[in-house]
Amino acid sequence: MKPIKLKHEQIQYIEFLTTDIVRAKEFYTKCFGWSFTDYGPQYTAFEGDYVDGGFTIGEPAKGSILVVLYSDNIESSKRKVLKSGGTILKDIFSFPGGKRFQFSDPDGYELAVWSE
Repeated sequence: MKPIKLKHEQIQYIEFLTTDIVRAKEFYTKCFGWSFTDYGPQYTAFEGDYVDGGFTIGEPAKGSILVVLYSDNIESSKRKVLKSGGTILKDIFSFPGGKRFQFSDPDGYELAVWSE
């Protein structure tokens, strides 16, 4: 893994539960271009410039925190989510500071994408 940029009391790592690691990797690779490093059959990790994370085998639960991704082109990101098998939960809407939409991935996690 790359050296971690630690910043006091800031999110540094996000871990998701999934029932199918291959499916999770395929969705996030196809949709957002994420790359993964496998650590055995029950764990895979991804790296980002701001936050790293991983997927491990488990049963996803509703009610988790909302992870928000940034997009330079929100319409394009929405199309990628749909094309990759995601489900739009809240279509693009305006809020102070920009626009966003919310979607669920194949495991049922709710995420959002925002744009200025």
